[in-house]
Amino acid sequence: MRQGTALVTGASSGIGAEIAEILAGRGYDLIVTARRKDRLEELARSITNTHGVTVRTVVGDLSDSSSLGNTVSELTSERVDILVNNAGFGLHGRVAEADPERLSAMIELNVNALTRLTRAVLPGMIERRQGRILQIASVAAFQPGPLMAAYYASKAYVLSFSEALAVELEGSGVVVTTICPGPTVTEFHEVAGNTAAAYFSGKKIPNGRDLAAYSVERLFRASHVAIHGARYKFLVFVQRFLPRRFVARIVLSLQKSRGR
Repeated sequence: MRQGTALVTGASSGIGAEIAEILAGRGYDLIVTARRKDRLEELARSITNTHGVTVRTVVGDLSDSSSLGNTVSELTSERVDILVNNAGFGLHGRVAEADPERLSAMIELNVNALTRLTRAVLPGMIERRQGRILQIASVAAFQPGPLMAAYYASKAYVLSFSEALAVELEGSGVVVTTICPGPTVTEFHEVAGNTAAAYFSGKKIPNGRDLAAYSVERLFRASHVAIHGARYKFLVFVQRFLPRRFVARIVLSLQKSRGR
């Protein structure tokens, strides 16, 4: 039985692809967006063959303001019952040495694309008095992050924006769930400039499927904010009692070791 339509951004690989697969298994038709046409179409074929749902692909670079505008316009008239704002990337290094264009593209994707897509689907959800929005943030949202300063700040925005939006929407039938994962085995760290081997050395790290399953579970439980992993829940709790500058220095030390 068809449950509605879910829009998933950053769906060509990793967590986005896994979430799309899980939602299809629950009976949702899909609209999937990403930059890589070949991988997106491959995902659509696989999901359609496996689950028998309809999958529409929208190819576009949401980190480009013009492409983002076109995508938002294309999707505004669509009925979206679930929005999954998963697309995002990070940059590792000092702000003074960052590529300005890459920095702007990251903020456009992590902040502006998420905001505009959320805004685009809200009127329809509110009118129907039903809808779910899943925002993929990060445990990075809870502290400053030297050597990934703009990325950490962008995830702090996602968390703050989504928490405020959840309160605005109380009683509307629309639920906003924000997931804050720690490191996960995906392509993210190669894009950011950290090798996965250095980042994950000596640690048991969840894969994208684990995080996707957790995220969808929390979405359907109507959780507001969910931190993935007991270790990260503990760290987020403890740092509340520490000076912010001290926490930032700890993060700096960790980032230096990860970048080796």
